[in-house]
This record gives sequence, structure tokens and C-alpha cells, in this order.
Amino acid sequence: MILAGDIGGTKTVLAIYAGRTQVPGNPVHETRFKSANYQSFEKIVKAFLDQTGAKPQAACFGVAGPVKDRHSRITNLPWEISADGIEQACGIPKVFLINDLQAIAVSVPHLDKDGIFTLNPGNPEPKGNRAVIAPGTGLGIAFMVWAGDRYHAFASEGGHTAFSPRDTQEVKLLEFLTRRYGHVSFERVCSGSQLPNIYEYFLENKIFPEPVWLREKLAATTDKTPVIVQTALENKADICEATLDIFVRALGTVTGNMAVTLLPTGGIYLGGGILPRILKRLARPDFLTSIADKGRFFSLCANMPVHVILDPRAALHGAAWYGFEALSN
Repeated sequence: MILAGDIGGTKTVLAIYAGRTQVPGNPVHETRFKSANYQSFEKIVKAFLDQTGAKPQAACFGVAGPVKDRHSRITNLPWEISADGIEQACGIPKVFLINDLQAIAVSVPHLDKDGIFTLNPGNPEPKGNRAVIAPGTGLGIAFMVWAGDRYHAFASEGGHTAFSPRDTQEVKLLEFLTRRYGHVSFERVCSGSQLPNIYEYFLENKIFPEPVWLREKLAATTDKTPVIVQTALENKADICEATLDIFVRALGTVTGNMAVTLLPTGGIYLGGGILPRILKRLARPDFLTSIADKGRFFSLCANMPVHVILDPRAALHGAAWYGFEALSN
């Protein structure tokens, strides 16, 4: 019995699997928690185990932050997570911590055709490297390398590479964000929690008008991103459409950067909660063009397959598969 978890800046999902064959569809128990409501991750684990009465032999958690020496500090939460601490506090014999994007990467070889949406079929190389790029609360990046018998997944913090503007508008956005943050990473532009930065740039510089109804709608919510994105998809306000345009093209730029860095000729897989909701926008030519816009390496990047992961629990399932594999070694 494995306890698997997907720990993010917004939500934490825990599930119990009684065997490898139960992944992904048949967890014994599964519960979603709002991360901000808890002072520590250990409190969530204890609450879950108390609710379910489960006594797992091991646990694997995909966490939204770098993992070092069985320890992680969550990037967008005031949490520090220790595998040793969870073992002691929660009575779980073996606990494994992996980066959440590494967990998604572990799940990729298990995805079926219904679990992905293909934007570019490309020319995939068997056993070629694969990349995972996922804008969620933050911007995560991982990659996979074939190691003789299967793919091995590796984490990175590539989402924190410096934002590189490609036109005058993006240069001005960079100047705006530099005044606000100092270092401006791609995560400041290409993530759910930071997408309103683009909107605020347009608003402060009076590039587009803000309709009164939109101002009131944004003022009434603590999470502006869904409002901005949905308004853009419905073509109801120029400022929202322009915000989503920059988000999509910047995502294409960072994806193209990873294409020439990691050479994922086996495929690029785009995850996170936002992208399945904006598939029609991603299908417009400018997104794939921005990925391939690498000068002399245009053809190389244009031939790389690009897929969107549709499974919202890919990180959870990847953590479970990693846990069963680690337990059997």
C-alpha cells in the first residue's frame, strides 16, 4: 500500500493505492486539500491518515520545489518538508520526496492517447529525450532520458531562467517587472499565479481600457487568473486577449529554449492546469512558431512533437508509480 501525493502551491492531493495496477484509476482513498489552510504538510498527512485509517508501507510525494537530501522548501508556500520528519511524525516506514515535475515526467510513458492532445505530431525519435513544461501556480520543467530499459525522469528549476523578451512590447513588460521584482524569471510571466502581472502592465501603461464590469469582477475575486483567461477566450476585452497572447508566446519562447537545451526529440509534453483550458488558443500558429523560432535550428525544433497533458492527476499518478518502483528496488 502506497500513499501518493501531489503537493502544489494551491492544492494538495493525497491518495492511497493498494497495488501498482490500481494506478491511475482506482485509488482506495483520494482527498484534495487547500494548501493555504494548513500550517505544514505534516498536518495534512496526519488529517488524511486519521480520516481514512490507512497504514501505508511507503509514501511518495511530488513537491513544488527543489528536493535535496530528502528535504524540500516549497517555492510558493511557507512549508519545509522533510522525508525523515514525515516518517517519524506520521509513522510511515519509507517516504520518498521528488519534484512535482519529475512526478509528471514519470507519468508520461504511461499516458494513453486520451491523456494527451497533440499540437504538433512532429517526427518523434524512439528513445529520444523528452521534456515536460508545466505552468501551474509556478512554472515547472523536467526532462526524461532513456537509460537502456526505460525512461528516467529528472527535475530542474528551469522555470526560473531569466525571461527573454522577443519584441518591443515584451521588452517594456520586462522593464515593468524588473522594477517590481529585480530578477524576472519566465515564471513571472508564464504561470497561473503570475499571469496577472501582464494584465497589470497593460493597465498601468494605459495600453488598453479596462471595462467597468471587468474591473468589478476582478475586484470581487482573490484569484484573477481564471477571470482574465476566460474573458480572453470569450473575446470580451482587448486587455485580457492581449494578456493571454503574451502568456502564450512567452510560453512558446521558454519551450523553445528548452528544446535547444534538452534536445527532446522524443517529444515535448506541456502540463499544468491552465493549458487544457486554452487548447484552441495554443492551436493558433503563433505558439508553435514561437517554439521553433530558433534561427538555424528552426527545422530541428519544428520537428519535435508537442503534446498537452490532459490528465489533471498526472503528478499524483507519477508519484505513485515512482513509489512502487522505489519500494521494489
